[in-house]
Amino acid sequence: MSVNFIPLLSDIQEAHARIRPYIHWTPVFSSISINEILGAEFYFKCENFQKVGAFKFRGATNAVLSLSPEELAKGVGTHSSGNHAAALALAARNAGVPAYIVMPRNAPEIKKLAVAGYGGIITYCEPTLEARESTMAMVQQKTGCTFIHPYNRFQIIAGQGTAALELLDSKPGLDIIMAPVGGGGLLSGTAIAAKSIDPDIIVWAGEPENAKDAYLSMQSGSIQPAFPANTIADGLLTSLGPLTFEVIRNNVDQILLCPEPFITQAMRLIWERMKIIIEPSSAVPLGALMANPDAGWKGKKIGIILSGGNCEIKLSN
Repeated sequence: MSVNFIPLLSDIQEAHARIRPYIHWTPVFSSISINEILGAEFYFKCENFQKVGAFKFRGATNAVLSLSPEELAKGVGTHSSGNHAAALALAARNAGVPAYIVMPRNAPEIKKLAVAGYGGIITYCEPTLEARESTMAMVQQKTGCTFIHPYNRFQIIAGQGTAALELLDSKPGLDIIMAPVGGGGLLSGTAIAAKSIDPDIIVWAGEPENAKDAYLSMQSGSIQPAFPANTIADGLLTSLGPLTFEVIRNNVDQILLCPEPFITQAMRLIWERMKIIIEPSSAVPLGALMANPDAGWKGKKIGIILSGGNCEIKLSN
């Protein structure tokens, strides 16, 4: 299958069968106290418990396992600031092939260590998209590896959609399903799976107000580039791709914006009430609801995909 097609539900189901031996079927948790505090019925799909600590392992594994033997022999590569890099490194290690990872020098230290720990061969670059792409092109020319885009790829979107597939299998009858949006791979897969299984379900996304390029893209009808952003949700700093934009434009009902204070409030609420660690990007959907109490979600059954849990925790004496 070409990387340039949009997946169907059947493609997501096939991806799930392909990756099932390698991934965790992550749990769905709820919290009576959060339900009472916010006035809705929440079900959290805990991809913070996924291998590599994020949903990205689903798409990366599907992409690697979909390659031909000839492609696999030369390895895989990508540019990523963290979770996709770690996911591809582990997926490649499981397949017995090298993973060539281009990372910006300012990527979080915990994510650099994770990529190296999974056997990724790291090349550092300056923290710009131009530097990422030019460095990756050099690595590809040298190694012949197959480039696996972090989100704008058929197999990645299909793989990420398996999280929503599991969520809706565990908790059918949701009124709303939500995911954070950065490049849009998770949101695209979520929207395709959810709308195909239940055409009446509402699909929302949460996006940092300080990095609202997806929101602006939906408003304008064309992809708006990501701009320099000051947000704690470092995993949501990329702009949409052509595939993810098309899926989101046709299948996502609304993108709710989350101001920075609500990201930390949502993180704290989940940490304190559910005793689980999530990264800031994971907190954005819940924070967006908290910031928009009149958006029509009160009293609804809401499924939220907690995208990851890779936080750099600094303890002081």
